[in-house]
Amino acid sequence: MEAVEHLAPAVGTAAACRALGVGRSRVYRARHRTMDTPTPVPRPTPARALTADEQGLVREVLNSERFQDCAPRQVYATLLDEGTYLCSWRTMYRILDAHTEVRERRDQLRHPNYSKPELLATGPNQLWSWDITKFKGPAAWTYYYLYVILDVYSRCIVGWMVMERECASLAEELIADTCAKEGIRPEQLTLHADRGSAMTSKTVAQLLADLGVTKTHSRPHVSNDNPYSEAQFKTLKYRPGFPEQFGSLIDARAWMRAFVQWYNQEHRHSGIGLLTPATVHHGQAPAVIGARQQVLQTAYTLHPERFVRGAPNAPVLPPAVWINPPAPTMATDQQGGSSDTSNSSLPVMRAAKLQEKSASGDLP
Repeated sequence: MEAVEHLAPAVGTAAACRALGVGRSRVYRARHRTMDTPTPVPRPTPARALTADEQGLVREVLNSERFQDCAPRQVYATLLDEGTYLCSWRTMYRILDAHTEVRERRDQLRHPNYSKPELLATGPNQLWSWDITKFKGPAAWTYYYLYVILDVYSRCIVGWMVMERECASLAEELIADTCAKEGIRPEQLTLHADRGSAMTSKTVAQLLADLGVTKTHSRPHVSNDNPYSEAQFKTLKYRPGFPEQFGSLIDARAWMRAFVQWYNQEHRHSGIGLLTPATVHHGQAPAVIGARQQVLQTAYTLHPERFVRGAPNAPVLPPAVWINPPAPTMATDQQGGSSDTSNSSLPVMRAAKLQEKSASGDLP
């Protein structure tokens, strides 16, 4: 609240609340309370309350060697069976809580706070995403496992295999072969995955350390942290002709080989300017976009009346691709000259600046 009051005279209360994520009604209520807040009157102690000596006795009994591992309800029932009544079990809880002695008596698993991965790619072979999915086999409860490595910027499938089991050694082999095929140098690549057993295995982690590849993982139970692999699997399984089940491992590999050829070489992806993943991955995008622009310009020259919004422009590549783009900050808003910049445009602007610096040699 102090930050809002400090910023409000300069930009206004509404703008300050938007920038700091504070509700305006909360600010107005706080101002109203501070104008004429009466001095709080201490609450009198009820006549029926336990005396200090009685509370001390209850606490002594609860912390005794006999009852130190028992819940207050258990102590209450045990004393009643023995013909003793000290107070209600709820009062026992209040006495313990007043001395900060209430806690879960059984040890509970405490999950760590996982940070949200914020990953950026401004070109191919900077950020890969990989995952494993299952194909139904010829009989019930038999499956084939598809391993896929996807380049996040170009959406190109750079490595894949179909095997009869899911294990870390197979994943290690696929990652090593794909990095060698793509010529990955140390400190060049970030490999992102979810928290499956193969993804978090020590063998894969050791391989990535040896290759100089940075590894990141999604937060548990957050599928949005690995969106590109999930979207690619949906494209695969909704592809016309995808079978309900495969007759053999050879059939599964043959179908996947044809799919990868179509996906990389023929599929026009809406996220990369309606280009094919192979075109973007191999640096052919500028030439293709230029040729498209010439076709559109010719069409506009012949019939300008058909283009009510002026000369058309061919779809272009995004300057950057993010996994969980960072939230905008006030400093970015001030540098941009406007506080109304949308959340989605700020990471793109930031990535474009990074790309410019990289091209000029200001970044390593």
